[in-house]
Amino acid sequence: MRLALIRLRLIGDVVFTTPLIRALRRHFPAAHLTYVVEPAAAPVVSGNPHLNDVIVVPRRGGLHRLRDDLALARRLRGERFDVAIDLHGGPRASWLTWASGAPMRIGYAIAGRRWMYTHVVPRPPDLGPRHSVLKQWDLLEPLGIGPADRRRDPIEILPDPRAVASVERRLRDLGIDPSHELVVVHVSAGNPFRRWPAESFVELVVHLASAKPWRRILLTSGPSEQGAARALAAAARARLGRDDQVPDTSDFSLAELRALVDRAAVYIGGDSGPLHLASASDVPIVGLFGPTLGDRSSPWRDGVYAEAVEAGPLPCRPCSQRVCVPGDYRCLTQITPRQVIDAAERALRSRPRSADTAGARHPMSGTER
Repeated sequence: MRLALIRLRLIGDVVFTTPLIRALRRHFPAAHLTYVVEPAAAPVVSGNPHLNDVIVVPRRGGLHRLRDDLALARRLRGERFDVAIDLHGGPRASWLTWASGAPMRIGYAIAGRRWMYTHVVPRPPDLGPRHSVLKQWDLLEPLGIGPADRRRDPIEILPDPRAVASVERRLRDLGIDPSHELVVVHVSAGNPFRRWPAESFVELVVHLASAKPWRRILLTSGPSEQGAARALAAAARARLGRDDQVPDTSDFSLAELRALVDRAAVYIGGDSGPLHLASASDVPIVGLFGPTLGDRSSPWRDGVYAEAVEAGPLPCRPCSQRVCVPGDYRCLTQITPRQVIDAAERALRSRPRSADTAGARHPMSGTER
């Protein structure tokens, strides 16, 4: 059997398909599995041990887009896939699924595009509390694959050895070694509807650094927000009166971020691709959920500490993130620094540690399983 998985666009959504890849390999051990993805999320699946091939689709506009899609359609048809699964449901992914010519084409029941598939499954509400992995898992039903299980089919993203080496080198250059308690705080998000206030991040970082002198806090961000991350780090250093605990660095690639999380004592961040990337590790996670629900987007993992910090019930939450109806982003501003500080400390306590020694830095080892 030759099987194509098509999932375009966002990093987090591609992360949430990795349990499906594992299930397909288990169900069809001899199948040839190909994944079609856009460049930004390609590192998520490029090293997946269950895939035979990854096709990276250029993301361009105008005539370039038309030429790219026609060339890709010819390639997909030439691969003679038996099954094509559209894990996305957008217009481009739907068309590519149809253009593959696979005798079995599976997709969501979306108005105007149902005809492109041979097997259609209901599409659950995007904003509902059902987890994103489960929503995409519905597409496996026509193949006779049973229910999802977090323990059997976790998020799976293998660290890139080159990225691991790069991160180790960068940490050494920053004076960070295994005796330090490394906290990774991701300060950017895909849009302003998921971005916790800058002053709240500074308060969080200052508290965590002040509480334990052997802690090191790394602020990470997406490529477009590195300047903002550096400004937050500078503000925290000014409050602390020292430079070593909050180094001035944020420019980690997606592959490096995956490797960096493995070195961390805790990962803290909003509902974005890096949060879901972190769930492939055994590191405790604290996720901040504003317009989205923790039940929908919390880390898909079993037996490893993860906590969702939310503002609680609001009449406008969850929302489609097109416009803030109250105008004040209250689903984010009502998440207080104290809530996140307390969650972070609980996450740090969830990890086994060596016995305390007065005045010494405390090596960290192991993870909760």
